[in-house]
Amino acid sequence: MAFQLLALLLAVNAFSATAADDKLPATAQYLGEIRRDPNGKLIAIPAKPSSTAFVESPAGTAARILRVGPGSDMPTIAAAAAIAQDGDTIEIEAGDYSGDVAVWKQNRLVIRGVGGRPRLIAAGASAERKAIWVIRGGDITVENIEFTGARVPDKNGAGIRFEKGRLTIRNCRFLDNENGILTGGGDAELTIENSEFGHNGAGDGYSHNLYVGALRKLSVIGSYFHHAKLGHLLKSRAAENHILYNRLTDESGGRASYELEFPNGGIAFVIGNIIEQSATSENGNIISFGAEVYKHPANELYLINNTIDNNRPQGGGYLAVRPGAHIVKAYNNLLIGKGPLNSGINGEFINNPNVDWDTFILAQRHDYRTRRDNPLQRSYVPPGAARGVDLAPAREYIHPAGTRLLTTTPTLPGGRQTMQPDNQN
Repeated sequence: MAFQLLALLLAVNAFSATAADDKLPATAQYLGEIRRDPNGKLIAIPAKPSSTAFVESPAGTAARILRVGPGSDMPTIAAAAAIAQDGDTIEIEAGDYSGDVAVWKQNRLVIRGVGGRPRLIAAGASAERKAIWVIRGGDITVENIEFTGARVPDKNGAGIRFEKGRLTIRNCRFLDNENGILTGGGDAELTIENSEFGHNGAGDGYSHNLYVGALRKLSVIGSYFHHAKLGHLLKSRAAENHILYNRLTDESGGRASYELEFPNGGIAFVIGNIIEQSATSENGNIISFGAEVYKHPANELYLINNTIDNNRPQGGGYLAVRPGAHIVKAYNNLLIGKGPLNSGINGEFINNPNVDWDTFILAQRHDYRTRRDNPLQRSYVPPGAARGVDLAPAREYIHPAGTRLLTTTPTLPGGRQTMQPDNQN
């Protein structure tokens, strides 16, 4: 027993001496890590407090703001995409980001340009050989960013390839890509607001300013589409489409095919748009519905209060609808040029007059406000509702990319309710 007690005392004394004399080494400062970007290239991801802020979210949890830019400790978008977590906000400082491609897999992200609109230049790079950005997360919002120059070997490189979830694009630009945005299908939803798509397409007719696959729903509002390279200004295979208060104009020198196409039908609300076919278009029709066979349970087209301008010298059709559509309803569309809207089409066609350029202030420069001395005033016919959607226009397009709320009940056919000002001759 005495031997055991002595051993215990020696052990306690040794522990006490160690505790008093020795100290654990200080924790090393975390400086970051090395990861691979979407192209497999090793990149450094710094972890410095100046590039990450924390804010209190409405749910009471800490949400991060990651700052990207030349003046930040996180200089690349790829680095932010690699460390972003669900619920984060990524702020990208204005400037040019060349070859800085990314894949976003997170949920509830907001990614926005700050201090101006940052420009993402592909410069030969692509994420997964698909796009400048690949998005397949949950609920993601992208604001105030420009995507340009996407090219891939398959000739379908996109500013954004959208593959899964719910994506909102707001105040963005897509210029000179093989596709502005290219999407997959499935139970996904894409919303585009106040954005510009121009000069996109590989020149093969299979790539477009906007090419939407068989999504559940597409909404495009207050946006500007122009000068697609042989492809369409807007092509959608979505089951439900809300194309509201946009400008889809091919313009001088434009060689777009259709201005608006729904190749597989679906439900399409096309309300309050300005749609123009250029003199150099190679396609005789402007709007097409169901050309590649109907694939949706419901195939309904509601064409309401659009201004449709056909500048093709050899003529063509305003609207082509494949037989078999369940509903075609067209009210209050203004047709610039010759020929009826309903040529060979079964449907409900009310108040779709043909007019000349002199009906408008300056149609040649896409000012489609009507003159006060025109005979169209108070000729508007209420179109009713469909599927719970009020078909009467509630807003109008304002250039370069936006909308204005109508403060009075519509009185005119066409995409603009604002007329020539009283003090303008």
